[in-house]
Amino acid sequence: MTKSDHVALTLSSASIAGITGGGSGVGSDEGNLSRKSLRRSWNQLPRCQRNLIIMGITAFCVTLLLFLPGDQLINMKDLKPGAARFHMRRESTLQNPHHHPNLLPEKSDNELPAEISAAVASPMTEDRLIKQELLTDKVAGNVAYSDGNSAENVVRLPETAVAGNENINGLIDIVNNVEQPIDRESALPIDETSDMRAELEEAIQHPHHLAGESIDLHLKKMQSQLAKPQHFHGATNERQSAVVAAFKHSWAGYKKYAWGHDNLKPVSQTSHEWFGLGLSIVDSLDTMYIMGLEDEFNEARDWVKDSLRFHTSRDVNLFEVTIRVLGGLLSAYHLSGDQMFLAKASELGNRLLPSFLSPSGIPYSDVNLGERSAHSPKWSPDSSTSEVTTIQLEFRDLSRSTNVPIYERVVNIVNEKIHALDKNHGLVPIFINANTGTFRNYATISLGARGDSYYEYLLKQWIQTGCKDNDNLILDYMQAIDGVLTQLMRRTPRENWVYIGELINGHDFKPKMDHLTCYLPGTLLLGHQNGMPDSHLLLARDMMDTCYQTYIKQPTQLAAEISYFALNDKDEHDIYVKPNDAHNLLRPEFIESLYYFYALTGNRTYQDMGWTIFQAFEKHSKVAAGYTSLGNVKNTLNTRMRDLMESFWMSETLKYFYLLFSDNRKEIDLEKWVFNSEGHPLPVYQQ
Repeated sequence: MTKSDHVALTLSSASIAGITGGGSGVGSDEGNLSRKSLRRSWNQLPRCQRNLIIMGITAFCVTLLLFLPGDQLINMKDLKPGAARFHMRRESTLQNPHHHPNLLPEKSDNELPAEISAAVASPMTEDRLIKQELLTDKVAGNVAYSDGNSAENVVRLPETAVAGNENINGLIDIVNNVEQPIDRESALPIDETSDMRAELEEAIQHPHHLAGESIDLHLKKMQSQLAKPQHFHGATNERQSAVVAAFKHSWAGYKKYAWGHDNLKPVSQTSHEWFGLGLSIVDSLDTMYIMGLEDEFNEARDWVKDSLRFHTSRDVNLFEVTIRVLGGLLSAYHLSGDQMFLAKASELGNRLLPSFLSPSGIPYSDVNLGERSAHSPKWSPDSSTSEVTTIQLEFRDLSRSTNVPIYERVVNIVNEKIHALDKNHGLVPIFINANTGTFRNYATISLGARGDSYYEYLLKQWIQTGCKDNDNLILDYMQAIDGVLTQLMRRTPRENWVYIGELINGHDFKPKMDHLTCYLPGTLLLGHQNGMPDSHLLLARDMMDTCYQTYIKQPTQLAAEISYFALNDKDEHDIYVKPNDAHNLLRPEFIESLYYFYALTGNRTYQDMGWTIFQAFEKHSKVAAGYTSLGNVKNTLNTRMRDLMESFWMSETLKYFYLLFSDNRKEIDLEKWVFNSEGHPLPVYQQ
């Protein structure tokens, strides 16, 4: 054979036909060759280039997911089996007695319907709550928490809300259709509303003025519109008298050892300073007035008039000063009718306004009252979500008491911005950035510290402003409680105690509940009284039971600051307390809930539960100069006194004890008053 540079190949006829286009499989063979060519080209690329291409495609897909609108993500999640439906039906709604009083049979104020009153009015004994039939049915699966926004359980939406939001089933989707037309100005950052900015700066530059004139002159012109004094009759039974005695003992120790300072250290018999604003005095004003302690009230009034000054160059916390000092002054004004308290509140309100001069309209957490400047906390660029959303009751009341709208306008901006942010089934992360106006990514979701009063103030603002139909406040509240039911609520494995856990990083469930969360039963019951669904009532009852257990399961019969709950049978106890969480700070949250349950149902068993706790405070916290917080509720022989009596002991805990033990459930009429987060009653403004 002759040598050649060519290689001879022998092909079958079928192969030749395929290459030249003959035969019946032309299209498929061409496609196969094309795919083989692409695969060959891919395999010939260097490995680093292939990796870069794969990374680029992956990054593109992730970017698409991140920029997908938040409501679409919620919709996809809610399509999972068992997810809660956020819908309201039009056909059959529970009429709200505030909106349609003539449609309901007559009944006494603050009375729950008979069947509901009977359901709520069956609390536990000291040994074990009487859950009986309802609990048995729920555990057996016969009765479940109903769809939070089901047709028969929701407050009526007006026809204006229905228009344009209907689907073929006649449903209104709360998740995707809560947006309502809002005032364009209230939705803008303050920098973009020039008239508002000017009004804000005027108030900041002239803290002793209202509407361009001196505070005293402005209030003098409003004389006919100012509050009239309320009348209280003092203690009427032994339990109330015991609470008054506890208050007088606390007040005497404070007056002797810490007068004019923020808090008393009752063990060492010295004072504790926080903001330098006499917190214990201002916080206690309305408690003394309600208890009929005229002498103590008058000496406190004189101190406020002569010695309470706001011009010191010192950073204070916007939230704490608002609920304690501004709220205390406003409540004292409304109860006593003394306009001096309103004048002080007006100056303080002006000095707090710099907090709202942030780029986003979300207020800074820290403000210097003397320099009238504000900034984020030194430890973080973020504010606590509960702090920026728990100032609205007070600022709104200041506007309506003075006829100066700037205070209400700035907090309405906060409301609108929080409403517009994406949430996890209505639940919010516990941190928010005042510069960007956005929640911190992967922050914890909790109804305890830094999150609690956001949910409380959604409901209470709605009540304060007259329970208006189709209000974003109540829609956000209902969606949030649905989120609590579906995302945070759990039962212990053996005793079936219901508790509210946390979502660490916004996702991972943790069976931890702060004592602060025990405000929730009372808030839920208050909401149910104002037209919220029966699922709220069921959760209120179950949470009331659990919170009481956190007290009576401890040897001291006082609750720890934090409780943990069993996730499965491997845990020894259904409810347990870790050593570092065993302290008690004289907190009021559960006493507040007991008060709401008594005031709204009339069941005196709640008084007995409160009396058990009051006696425990008397036994373990009372010292020669007052009442002290404790370091360990798990050991009656070594409670480790922490030597601090916070102002909320006299402002809230003792006030709620006093009202809980009252023979008159309407000593503070919950149709006419709403309590702020520090226990200060403020008036409800009807539509």
